[in-house]
Amino acid sequence: MRLAALILTIAVIAPASPFAQSTFRRHTAVSIQEELDRLPTYGVFDFLTFGVDRGTVTLTGYSYNGSLKSQAAKAVKRISGVDEVANKIENLPPSSFDDQIRWATFYRIYGDEFLSRYAPGGFATVYDAVSQSRRFPGLQPFGTYPIHIIVRNGHTTLHGTIGSEMDKRMAEIRAREVGGVFSVDNKLVVDND
Repeated sequence: MRLAALILTIAVIAPASPFAQSTFRRHTAVSIQEELDRLPTYGVFDFLTFGVDRGTVTLTGYSYNGSLKSQAAKAVKRISGVDEVANKIENLPPSSFDDQIRWATFYRIYGDEFLSRYAPGGFATVYDAVSQSRRFPGLQPFGTYPIHIIVRNGHTTLHGTIGSEMDKRMAEIRAREVGGVFSVDNKLVVDND
């Protein structure tokens, strides 16, 4: 009986196996990504990333809408296994000049007949979003857009994951065609899976 109690105590005290820790970490990362993708104000002009170190999640990226930063932190704190959230998301400053660049870049990339397949709903969705932007300035297209457009002080950065190196180059070309842009930094990642 004592031997069984000792074995049970050791099993409880012993650290989890590396496989179990890896599986838990992967599950936590998937849960975090799902929560961030579901945020109602997360759109094409935002970009959120995160890192997980034990129970601490570090949020980074850019927020076009100031409330996204706090919404992201609240959503991640609710996830099982998350003890602490370090919120390092940068709120982009409001600028009508940057807004013009954002919308022109959005239209150039997602309105391109070659790249429009990345827009949820295709070109019709892009056309509707651009039309709505004139009626409701300050809003952005929400949904799952793989190419995120970050504009700060006239400088554009493309973030996200796309299907090929050619798509990556084409998105950069379209972003460079926009008038008033000082520079374009292409940080798109090609997913070959």
